[in-house]
Amino acid sequence: MDTILQMLSQAFEQLLGRAGGPLHFRLFVMPCVVTVLGIRAGLRDGRAGRRQFLWLKDSAERRQLLRSAFRDIGRVFLVAVVLDTTYQILVFKYLYILQVLIIAVMCAVVPYVLMRAVVTRLARGRNQEAAPKIAQEEPKRV
Repeated sequence: MDTILQMLSQAFEQLLGRAGGPLHFRLFVMPCVVTVLGIRAGLRDGRAGRRQFLWLKDSAERRQLLRSAFRDIGRVFLVAVVLDTTYQILVFKYLYILQVLIIAVMCAVVPYVLMRAVVTRLARGRNQEAAPKIAQEEPKRV
């Protein structure tokens, strides 16, 4: 039990230590890039009238939205994996796969999902408010 606690403590310290080590810029740049991609995807979904992709019950539509999410964040996720692998080899001289996945998910997936969901909801609400106003306006006759 003591060994497990020691391993968890070491992993936690290593995860926190990334903020000040070499290649620390990736912890700021990648979430920013993925946030922009999430905003673009959310606006696209909102304009199309789609619901948030995490709460869809229609499996075909959910599959389509998940494919678009993988297209948007796939490369950034791979870059996050490569950069964190490089960091670990430079600093620890060893590779911790679970830590690589944690950092890649936190830098690439979480910001994208959050921003896409929020922006989709806001864009759909704005589009739904604008639709009745347009319908109420009568065409002007000359």
